[in-house]
Amino acid sequence: MTHESIPQLAAYDEATLDAAFRELLLSAQRESGGIATAEGKEQFRLYWLGRKQGRLKSIGEAWLKTAPAEAKKAIGQRFNQLKEQIEQTLEENAAMGSGVARAADALDITLPGIRPGMGAEHPLIKTLHEVVSIFERMGYSVGVGPEVETDYYNFESLNFPPNHPARDTQDTLVVAGQEKKPLRERLLLRTHTSPVQIRAMEQQPPPLRLVIPGKVHRNDAADATHSPIFHQVEGLCVDTNITFSDLKGTLDHAMKELFGSSVKTRFFPSFFPFTEPSADVQISCIFCAGKGCRKCKHSGWIELLGCGMVDPAVFGFVREKQPAYDPKKISGFAFGMGIDRIAMMKYGISDISLLYSGDMRFLEQFA
Repeated sequence: MTHESIPQLAAYDEATLDAAFRELLLSAQRESGGIATAEGKEQFRLYWLGRKQGRLKSIGEAWLKTAPAEAKKAIGQRFNQLKEQIEQTLEENAAMGSGVARAADALDITLPGIRPGMGAEHPLIKTLHEVVSIFERMGYSVGVGPEVETDYYNFESLNFPPNHPARDTQDTLVVAGQEKKPLRERLLLRTHTSPVQIRAMEQQPPPLRLVIPGKVHRNDAADATHSPIFHQVEGLCVDTNITFSDLKGTLDHAMKELFGSSVKTRFFPSFFPFTEPSADVQISCIFCAGKGCRKCKHSGWIELLGCGMVDPAVFGFVREKQPAYDPKKISGFAFGMGIDRIAMMKYGISDISLLYSGDMRFLEQFA
């Protein structure tokens, strides 16, 4: 900045003085607008406010020297006010300019953007989605339901009599303070995803093909293979002329999709209150190809899920709201498998607690 010539006052009346000082302030504001660095701020300060050769000092001396005595006070007051205004303008514009400079230094809009890192599915969720997608490709829809269920949907409507062992508090986590309610209305944490089967049948007449993934709860002591929280995928198929052969073919296909085409399945008689007949399903050991190893206890087979034909008594509960479920006209099958165990088998996990630990060192292996 170079010093300009000192303007002259044409008169010393109030209007002339106000106009002259207003012009000085506008000039200072225009020049302060270009400040973008600390060096520019210092140069502006010295030019306008410097004690020895500042422009205000030079103009002030010239105007006061030539002014009549009665005008000197008015000129001095206006100079003090102008100095404060210029100092304030300097601080505001310098702060704004330095902020713009910092933003310009920090962001180069010509550079390519930073792609955010993508997360990875938890091994449990990944396995659950894989199982569900297999049944979706076979025409099944996905059903969901509440984790806090009534005794009716969790037990009674699934043909569990009141004295069934699964109702024992050692197995079921119940909501406190429910003693005054009728048994069927008491709340608990669902022990399986089967209640969704009942809710779906009440809302939709047959034919029905449904796969139900979800979290369930049981009062199990935590160890390497048990957890009070785990995940299930259950399935339900109801239509006319559904047979046990349909059930076997469906599960055999699903296991081959999940573990490979060389996997074999076999069925053993079992018991579940809501299916009749019922069966446990075993697959040939995926670790030793059925030859026998420590993981299959040298049997060559691994028990993986339960299944069976829907008990007519279950249709009896559903018919209260959906008369189309007449066991004389329709039939169906159901199955259920634990996702946690399948995930442990697929990924070689030896302790179920690792799935719920939140340990990033463990989870990063699946990214």
